[in-house]
Amino acid sequence: MKTNKIILLAALLGLTLSSCTDLGVDVDSQYTQMPGSESAINANMNDLFTRFRGTLGRRYMEATCLSSDEYTSAAYSGNWVDGYTYAHSAYHNYNYEDAVLDWMENLGKANVLASEIANSSYPEQNRYEARVMRAFHTFLEMDMWGDVPIADGDYVTEHKLDPNNRHPRAEVAKYIEKELLEIIAADKLSTDVFGDYYGKPTKYMAQALLVKLYINWPVYTASAVENYDAASYSNEKLNDCIALCDELIKSGKFALGPDEYRFKFNWDNTERVKAGTIKDFIYAMEYDTSTAQGMQWGRSHSYKDIKKLDPSMFGEFLNNSGGAYMTLTPECVSRFNLKGDQRNWMVFGLEDKDHNPANGQVYVYDKTTLLPTDVKCLDRNGNPLVFTKDINVTGELASVDVGDDLEGWRQGYRSSKWFVCNNDYSNGRNQSNDVPIFRYADILLTKAEAMVRAGMSGSKDLFNQIRTYVGAPTLAADPTLDDIYMERGREFFDELWRRNDMIRFGHYEDEWFPHY
Repeated sequence: MKTNKIILLAALLGLTLSSCTDLGVDVDSQYTQMPGSESAINANMNDLFTRFRGTLGRRYMEATCLSSDEYTSAAYSGNWVDGYTYAHSAYHNYNYEDAVLDWMENLGKANVLASEIANSSYPEQNRYEARVMRAFHTFLEMDMWGDVPIADGDYVTEHKLDPNNRHPRAEVAKYIEKELLEIIAADKLSTDVFGDYYGKPTKYMAQALLVKLYINWPVYTASAVENYDAASYSNEKLNDCIALCDELIKSGKFALGPDEYRFKFNWDNTERVKAGTIKDFIYAMEYDTSTAQGMQWGRSHSYKDIKKLDPSMFGEFLNNSGGAYMTLTPECVSRFNLKGDQRNWMVFGLEDKDHNPANGQVYVYDKTTLLPTDVKCLDRNGNPLVFTKDINVTGELASVDVGDDLEGWRQGYRSSKWFVCNNDYSNGRNQSNDVPIFRYADILLTKAEAMVRAGMSGSKDLFNQIRTYVGAPTLAADPTLDDIYMERGREFFDELWRRNDMIRFGHYEDEWFPHY
């Protein structure tokens, strides 16, 4: 595939971002003055904190996962083609009308609200929280689209930018940096990560966001996306990145355990965070099947005929059907190759409970231990369900049509990471699995990466903390950049960072199924 496919994404999606007015909200249209009662303030802040929830629960996930080497789309004899929206992402052949890209307006409106709060008479902490959320949403837009609007009117005026146009990505990156540095220095944000402020912007969330900005600084500040060269990566912000990682590490707030890896992503992870057994989440989006809906990854990630499995691979009967229009690529599955690695169990069909190769055989997982049992999952005809690592396209190549039958349904391994329970799934397929956006594990691996890129020694200890925690073999020497790239693919599998990593490491236009 051509490198200029990245440019095509920016060009096509630019049609949806032709001006700030395309965001659908007049900056002055909502309020003459922000409502100032306690209930109004709480309502507006909660609205701002959760604006990304629905987008993260589906469309943002699809856009990031399908354009990476983790997932491919799958259609079933014409079903789930949906205007080729999923296949376009898998092929990097984007169309500005694709539904998976239809989430920009939501974040644009969120930034309008954030700007109104930031300039209001709300309590000082709320105003700083609004600025963090505006920086976060702007980061998401910039990371995906490149040139995007800066919603901070004061900054636009001060820097003589056109308020009616998108702004260059490098300018947006510098704006986000300026905002985050000011916010962190003001020290007005909460440091209560796992209590009442869980899922809300904190000092540590702002620091973690700045870490992400700094490690990707050469990507974001390149004169044009096609001019970024991973082989000649040069980053003036590496020392700043390392210093921020050190602050997060030395805070003593976070840890990889004590819960084992797989429990971090289960449907009860909210309760585990509150109980203190998950300390890895720096910032997460909360979901609940009834009160905070929108997380529906099990629908797209599972098995099309899952309603006919009794029990399903999730250890119980699920009384809602599956979509399964996303399956794992062979290249993704091949990364899970470390002996004894607990993360290997995140892929249905990869290993049995003793870490022996399952060769595609799907085992029923215990819904309490989240581990494979000895029970084989059976298809609707009572035969063992066996997934195929390699994907056979029997129909239209453009839609990745695998056929709408038992043979087609088993193409590609599936993720078990975001474990599904029927109590949730029966409620419109809305899951209660919170989604971590920034994790402590990411800080450890990012510091290791920054040290390697800076030519510093000592990154082995950071890297091996991850390996030891998941039971994987440790390294005897400092990791290479390739070691770190592969490890990030295992550790943050199915967490929406793969596309970001692939671009930074220079692999976004490599070949993988069906992106050949």
